[in-house]
Amino acid sequence: MIIGGAEIPRGLMMKRTKVSITNEKITRDYIPERSISFSDEDTEGIIQPYNDAFVISVLINKSQVTRILIDPGSSANIIRWKVVEQVRLLDQIVSAARVLNAFNMECETTKGEITLPVNIAGTVRQMKFYDIEGEMRYNALLGRLWVHDMREVSSTLHQMLKFPTSEGVKTVHGEQPVAREMFAVKEATLRPKKLPLRAVGESVKDKDAK
Repeated sequence: MIIGGAEIPRGLMMKRTKVSITNEKITRDYIPERSISFSDEDTEGIIQPYNDAFVISVLINKSQVTRILIDPGSSANIIRWKVVEQVRLLDQIVSAARVLNAFNMECETTKGEITLPVNIAGTVRQMKFYDIEGEMRYNALLGRLWVHDMREVSSTLHQMLKFPTSEGVKTVHGEQPVAREMFAVKEATLRPKKLPLRAVGESVKDKDAK
């Protein structure tokens, strides 16, 4: 879970003048209300037993990006700086330092923000991401901003998400093997170094002489 904090001001503090801006109202295509539900049949093919996160791959600016974590508990969309660099869009990043707080209240300061088209199952939304330079297990995180905008419902139990469109309810399956690889816990077993066998009371010098 990631909680978006306040933006960090930069440079000299200046008096702000209130400006009134009139925005043109945007009307979306009408999407009829449809029932979204999950059943036991939706769990077919899932590796059992499991406690895996929900991870998918999506098209971001026409590039296939893997290891996308769906986290409705996060108030912000996050993307790694390295991913933006690979899709060659660093010039579109707007400098904006913002403190993000994790569930344990550890803080991470963003390097900037960028708006990118996110294409999932043919449905495209322009979403704002905060850029983080540090290492993460995932390449990007889609939080509540994307979840609410898509009106999607995800289920880690069924490892899938569903969302309504004008063409009906679309379904996207999670990538369970990828999720397991991302969050695998590797146990390191320390073993004592094996020493060469020698007779009791025998020195290394005596053994080499044989």
